[in-house]
Amino acid sequence: MAFYTYIVASRRNGTLYTGSTDSLIVRTAQHRDKVFRGFTARYGCATLVWYEWHETRHAAFVRARQIKKWNRVWKLELIEKTNPGWRDLFDDLF
Repeated sequence: MAFYTYIVASRRNGTLYTGSTDSLIVRTAQHRDKVFRGFTARYGCATLVWYEWHETRHAAFVRARQIKKWNRVWKLELIEKTNPGWRDLFDDLF
């Protein structure tokens, strides 16, 4: 089973949300459909701009917590390194 740490954004250089999940497709769809009322629905964070794979749920969770503590510039650099155009990576998952 795969686990993921991910970042969704409201737009390029917009509001960012970092999370972890065992189903990146389902979780990203939930963000897009605003299934849960909360931060991502309130700020429109629905574009999957970065993710990485982990072998364990714990590793994905720890990495998400680590990134959440980063300053904004570091998060933007992480996204820009692998996704300089800020493409929505959701379609790449299929």
